[in-house]
Amino acid sequence: MTTFAEPAATVPASAAPADLLARLRAAVAAHPARTAVHAADGSLDFAALDRRTAALAAALRARGVRRGDKVGVHLARTLDLPVALLAVWRAGAAYVPLDPAYPAERISFMAADAGLAAVVSAEAAPPVPAGVPVLRPDAAAAVEDTDADAFVPDPLDSAYVIYTSGSTGRPKGVEVPHGAVADLAAGLEQAGAYRPEPSVVAWNASVSFDASVQQWIRICRGDTLVVVDDARRADPARLAALLAEHAVTDLDLTPSHWQLLREQLTGAAVPRLFMGGEPVPERTWRELADGGIAAFNLYGPTECTVDAITAPITGPGPHLGEPLAGVRVHLLDERLRPVTGAGEVGELYLAGPGLAHGYAGQPGLTAGRFVADPFATAPGARMYRTGDQARRSAEGLLEYVGRVDRQVKLRGFRIELGEVEHALAALDGVTAAAVTVHEPAPGDTRLAAYVTGPALTPGSTAPASTAPASTAPAELLAELRRTLPAHLVPATVTVLETMPLTPNGKVDHRALPVPAAEAAPEAVGGGVAEQVAEVWRTVLGVPEVLPADDFLSLGGHSLAALRVVHLLRRKLNVELQLRHLLDAADLAAFTEAVQRAAAAGPAAARPALTARRPAVR
Repeated sequence: MTTFAEPAATVPASAAPADLLARLRAAVAAHPARTAVHAADGSLDFAALDRRTAALAAALRARGVRRGDKVGVHLARTLDLPVALLAVWRAGAAYVPLDPAYPAERISFMAADAGLAAVVSAEAAPPVPAGVPVLRPDAAAAVEDTDADAFVPDPLDSAYVIYTSGSTGRPKGVEVPHGAVADLAAGLEQAGAYRPEPSVVAWNASVSFDASVQQWIRICRGDTLVVVDDARRADPARLAALLAEHAVTDLDLTPSHWQLLREQLTGAAVPRLFMGGEPVPERTWRELADGGIAAFNLYGPTECTVDAITAPITGPGPHLGEPLAGVRVHLLDERLRPVTGAGEVGELYLAGPGLAHGYAGQPGLTAGRFVADPFATAPGARMYRTGDQARRSAEGLLEYVGRVDRQVKLRGFRIELGEVEHALAALDGVTAAAVTVHEPAPGDTRLAAYVTGPALTPGSTAPASTAPASTAPAELLAELRRTLPAHLVPATVTVLETMPLTPNGKVDHRALPVPAAEAAPEAVGGGVAEQVAEVWRTVLGVPEVLPADDFLSLGGHSLAALRVVHLLRRKLNVELQLRHLLDAADLAAFTEAVQRAAAAGPAAARPALTARRPAVR
């Protein structure tokens, strides 16, 4: 375990945030021999990191990259990745992540749309437009470039452009300035999320997602960065071993990812958790708050530089918390009037220095989401319309409700699906909840709910009017009728082993299965083969699977594979590894691997979760 003697450079609450490159130079000067980065392919101390980033920055400038340009970063999760990101900044440019795991067509589109001046890639010919210079991450210029070494960005200079999915099907690039990124780091320090002393931070999120920014920039304040490669991120056992190996103190992840990792951390020291990307369920909040595990709930859209509101996971239950320093939060109705009553639902608007410039090359779309701030005293101030709904509790806590764009109408009633999900998730025994609109016959549109929970019976479905009173779904429906008007009570509640997830760890509503009453007939049996098939159907959200089916061809991905292995370990009490699924050609081959694991004997029992330190109170 690494120990630290000197404190990290933190920003006083009264001072303007320092540029992150300046903070990095201070960290290099203060402790050049301290480890800056650990990755699967080695480690770098701060002195080596400084040399490598300076060399690549000089090489970029030698190829014509200048202030205001955009440079694509097309690299796997190795030592080269943080080197390239910092080098792009030192060259005066903004980085554009081009995940090598993305389809070539999508990478090519993003590269062309961003108008890249160059690309850093380990491949000789990445899928970018012809004529864009490609540099290797170990490139260096023939002569030293003192301009790159001394570059100090203006707060309005662009730091990065991250592409998010667009409602029209065309990805849109969110362009964020350096000043907003510096404000993010300073705001999390002032909120107590970052400790004054240097930490060991796991870089868990893909560089293509904005959550990665909050993680990797920690290196600029003198923290040690542990780059989690894709193989270890997708395997809870290997990830837990990595956290222990490097004595990781801070881990950022979604609540869904925590549910898969928590068993592997039982009996071990749990890092301080930073949870974001989706609402924290009531059960998870209580587990962390009551279990002495230090954790923070982080909320913020990409357009507002990752995080805008945070709360320590303590107290009465899930809530968003308080805005970071400089962030202004408005809860408004459709006419932009403040919503002030307890329990009243409004839309969240965010303002302050953390706002992005907008969507690169899309002024119309930018104008539609970044609107004039009527509450600001300075002329020209903007606020971002998040599309998220929230309300104030009777205690004054800001609570997330749902999305404005998931509003539906049934039989003349306007229904917010997030409100039903919130009500379900608050019930005893429910870990997670999702609600969709189901149409078993043309014109017969109903609400269909899905829940998970350790005390519920997977595979059971209860219609609202015909289910036996003794079934768990029927009991949930009875509880809902006590709190919701009739038009908000779902027609069915289906209990799942686990929620289907998108590759970035959020609930995939499109993959939720058809309620069991309308699903295709399934074979009955309790053998290993049938249980494996049942887990595939549940995780992939398909009504039937065949022995020759391939996991990936059915829509599987790394997080889905992780959930399959996790569920079978729990159901069959076997020592099963992720490679057993990824190496199997089809369902039949994977089933044989599971049967061999079952024949080898039960998995070892694990003790209870322990915290690395007391929870923040």
